[in-house]
Amino acid sequence: MSEFIIALHALVFLAHDGLSKSSEELSENLCTNSVRIRKVMSLCKKNGLVETKSGVNGGYMIGKDGKNINLKQIYEAVDITLLESKWHSGNIESDCPYCAYMGRYVDGLFSYINKEAFSILEKITIADVENDIKKMAENR
Repeated sequence: MSEFIIALHALVFLAHDGLSKSSEELSENLCTNSVRIRKVMSLCKKNGLVETKSGVNGGYMIGKDGKNINLKQIYEAVDITLLESKWHSGNIESDCPYCAYMGRYVDGLFSYINKEAFSILEKITIADVENDIKKMAENR
């Protein structure tokens, strides 16, 4: 989940002025290690969300207008699952249906929740996040 937060924060920060930022500048704004920034930004670059520029004023730049990047694309870029179970209760060999099938039920439930969440995230853009943050700052 932290990869998503890093990518979201970085993309909103990059979108706000459209200028390139080094991993150190992003690291300072995100309050995290520049190595983590570079790892996440490489995933974003691979998925067309950011571009890189070499040289003195080089760094990362937003790859598209913030109106054209939605939060689902960010999740897909960092390749994580919103909700998953790495452990299942019960025993599939049990004669008790609750013991045998609870794991399968939870997997289906989490799959449904992820699908619904992705449909919501698809509707929210970087520009929307930026606007919401500006409103929060105005109401400070």
